[in-house]
Order: sequence, then structure tokens, then C-alpha cells
Amino acid sequence: MSTALLADMFYAAPELWYGIGAVLLFLLGAWFFTLLKLLKLRQKNYFLNRDRERYAETLYASKDGYFAFVYPDEKVNDPHKTIKERCSRRLAVIMNLPGGTQSSFEDILKSFYRDDAKKILKYLDLLFDDGVSFEDTFTVKSNNKRLRLSGSRINGIDGNVYCDMIWFRDVSFEDTMINNLEAEKAEAYHKISLYEDLINNIPYPIWLRDENLKLDIVNRRYNELLENKTGSERELISAAGEPVSKNLAFLAHATNKIKRQQMVLIRNGERRSMEVVETPFHFDQSLDKICTAGAMFDITELDELKRNLKLNQNAHLEILGTLAGTAFAVFNSAYKLSFYNKSLADMWNLEESWLDEQPLYSTFLDMLREKRLLPEVPDFILFKNEEQKDFSNLIEAKEDMLYRPDGRTIRRIRAPYPAGGVVFAYEDVSDNLATRRAYQALLDVQKETIDNLFDAVLIFADSGRLKFYNQAYVELWQSDETFLRSEPNISEVIDSQKRFFSQVDDWESLKKYILNHIVNFTTKIFELKRDDIEKLEVLSGKLSDGSIMITYKTGR
Repeated sequence: MSTALLADMFYAAPELWYGIGAVLLFLLGAWFFTLLKLLKLRQKNYFLNRDRERYAETLYASKDGYFAFVYPDEKVNDPHKTIKERCSRRLAVIMNLPGGTQSSFEDILKSFYRDDAKKILKYLDLLFDDGVSFEDTFTVKSNNKRLRLSGSRINGIDGNVYCDMIWFRDVSFEDTMINNLEAEKAEAYHKISLYEDLINNIPYPIWLRDENLKLDIVNRRYNELLENKTGSERELISAAGEPVSKNLAFLAHATNKIKRQQMVLIRNGERRSMEVVETPFHFDQSLDKICTAGAMFDITELDELKRNLKLNQNAHLEILGTLAGTAFAVFNSAYKLSFYNKSLADMWNLEESWLDEQPLYSTFLDMLREKRLLPEVPDFILFKNEEQKDFSNLIEAKEDMLYRPDGRTIRRIRAPYPAGGVVFAYEDVSDNLATRRAYQALLDVQKETIDNLFDAVLIFADSGRLKFYNQAYVELWQSDETFLRSEPNISEVIDSQKRFFSQVDDWESLKKYILNHIVNFTTKIFELKRDDIEKLEVLSGKLSDGSIMITYKTGR
């Protein structure tokens, strides 16, 4: 078709061509509008899909697992009307489900103990029927995990039910921690109970003060003593009306040192002596907070004992002071002379006025050395130091001898003094020693004389034990000197002679005969016939000290 023909057609019916053009333009605009709307829908669908993926990944990233029962939309014509189940990946991991996210709720119930599973189903029925939420903790059979299940219903703004969800949270760590804390709490309460029993059964009042010296805790005995008083009346008040305990606590708090003080209480009409002790300590290891712990002890009986002891000590000292011949001195724990008798001044040639000044023990020794009344020692300072050690080391009486340069011998006894210090007793034994030496010399002469006799001699003490024998006896009876030195009695000595009378039929009768003559002195001399000696004369006699002397003479 030529251009001219088209032009003729246009000019022949221009309205028709205008209409066709308008339709074409409308169709082109409609297509463009539809294309633009489609692009917008695609963009919206893209963002919806991306948001859905984000929400899904957010749920997957949660530390809690979930199981959802998704309901069909009631506004959509859904012929199936089925409820869809959704198991999250996190839940599959927490419960170690073999089916993973494809696991059903029945698979989940199998992971719990039977009673727990029944309880979960009851919770689920309430959620399905009435939308009742629940929360409870259960244990997984396979790994003993503790899971907290939280069920809730999710509704839309329009009231449409979207789904019922059960959240699963692993609370094993928290549950274990809570159980441990509960156990520690129970143990702490038990210890607190024990401490309460301890302080309440202590038989004397004890108390605790805070950093402001206010009474914080007291025990049962304290309340009994104060008759359960409260406020300021809870303080211990002495018979003189003084708050001894609080004042003492102030001093202990200020000096950070233990403080003690005695007080007198009138209780049930009886006067009692008490000792109060306040001990400071840093509260909760804080250097800024100093509290005090107090206690009160009944020392009435102790005071009585001290008074009685003092009276007895004074009485003993008075008795010691009247003793003649023995010099006594008491040096207290401060090394000072606290008591002496006149014999001490006489023995050591000391002025009583000087002794009354209570000289120190070291000064006392210096004075005796100056008068040349102490034994000569190469190092006097060392001697004096050793002497003073007895004040702290002496636990029982100790005796020694002091040999004075003037030839006198002093017997000294040192003993701990009950009130502290040392008591000294001095006795001049020079004459006694001289007498003993003379007596011993006489005994030695007598022994030597008897030992040189040809006759066998035995001497038995009044106790019946052998006190002396001579060599003639050893040779006559061929005795063992070890046996004789063991101090056998008369019967044992006679038994040792039995082997020399083998021809005697009745040894016991012979032994009785010998003992009767020796002990009872029935005859002064009697004879024995030994296996090897035809005639053996036995003489027995009693000496002036009660001893028995037996002499054996052989026929010559």
C-alpha cells in the first residue's frame, strides 16, 4: 500500500484513525503500567523472601530450640486444614535427634522419661485447647540434660492463630550451678546452726561488737545474765555502776590490743568476781573496720584459791622463819629477796637491815663472794648467770653442796616457789659430814678386821638381807660373789649351802633346824656335819643395831 493511499484513507476518515491511535496509546500505557507493577511486586516479593530468611536464620541462631505447631490460615480456603510441625535445627542438636529437623513431636517425647512425657502431653493439650502457656523443666534420658520447656500460643493482629510453639532451653549448667548453690546454702545454714549451738552452749557469756562498739551478737548465757534486757540495759554494769565491758572495748579498739579487767557483780544477792576480756579484730579483713569480741569469766573460786594460797604461803613462811639451824630465803620472779629468816643472816654473816632492802639475787651472790663465802669458781659471771637460769628452768627440787673457802660445807636445796620465783634452804652439814667420815672410817676398820679373820663371817641387816661377808666365807662355801652382792635373804643363803649336805635325806627339816638356831638364837653355838667336813661349828648373835652375825668355824 502506497503512501498516497494511506493519506487518502486518513483524509477520508480521520476520526477512525484518531480512535485507533488512542486505543494503541492506551494499550501501550496499560502494558507499561502493568510492567511497572510487576516489577514492584517482584521487588516486594524479594524483600519478603529476604526478611523471611533473616527471621528464619535469627530463629536458627537462637540458643533455644523450638518446636512449632503451625495452623492453616482460616481466611484462606485450605481444603486440608492440617497442622504442620516444624522442628528447629537447634532443637535437633540439643536433643541429638536422629531425624534432625524432620523429627516429629513423638520422636521428641521418646527422649524423655515416661512420666515426664505424660506431663508434657498434658501441658500440650491445655495449650491446644485453651492456649494456656506453661513452663517446666525435664530431663533427657540419653544424656541427662536438663531442658526447660516453655509453651505459648502466637496470634496475629487480626486474631488469627498462627501457631503453638514450645521452646527448649538447655539449663543443665544453670541447674547444676543452682543445685550446687543450694547445697552450699544448706551447708552454710548447717554451719551457722552449729556455730549458734556452739556459742549458745559455751558456759560463760560471750558477745560481739561492731566497729561502733555496739553489741551485735550475744550468746544465751549473756541473755540469761542480763535477764534478756534490751537497748542500753544490755551492757554489763559493775556493782559500782560502771559499764566495764564497753569502756574496756573502747580501749581495745583504740589500741588494737587485748584488754582485761576484773569487775564485781551482784547476782542473786551474791557477790561474784568476774574477769572481762575484749579482743579487737579486723572485720572481714578490712583494716578500717575494727570490731571486738568479748567474754566474761567467773573467777570467784580462783580468787578464793589465791587468797587461801597466799594465807598458806604466809603461814608456811612464818613456820620456816621459826626453824633453827636451817636458813631460808625466797627470791620472787623479779629476782628480789621477798623473805628470809634469821638463820640466813647468821649463816652468811649478813646484816638484816641490808636483807630488808630486798636485794636482787645477783647482788646477794656478789655480797657472798665479797665475804669469801662462796665456792671459788674460775668464771664468776658465768656461775652467776647459770644460777639465775633456775628462776625459769627449775621445775622440781634440786640439791647440791657448796664448799666454802672457810672449810664449811653447806647443803643447799632449791625449789620452785608457788607464787613465782625460787625458795632456797641452806644447812651447815660440816659437823655431820665429819661424823659420817669418822663413822665410815670405823666401819672400814671393822670390815678390814673381820675380812682378815680365818673364820667365815656373815652379817644380815635387821631387814633379813645380807649386808656383809668375808673372803673366808666365800672360800669355805665356794660361793658366787655375784650372788652374795645381790643381798640375798637368810633363807636364800642357806639354800645356796644345800649342795654340801647331799647325804641328808630331809633337807627341808635341816634347813628349818638351821634357821631356827640362827634367827631365834635357841643356842649360841650349834654343829653341822658337811659332806667334806666332819665338824662345823656355827655361832649366831645379835649386834647392837639389830643385825645378825653368823660365824662358821671348822675343826682344826
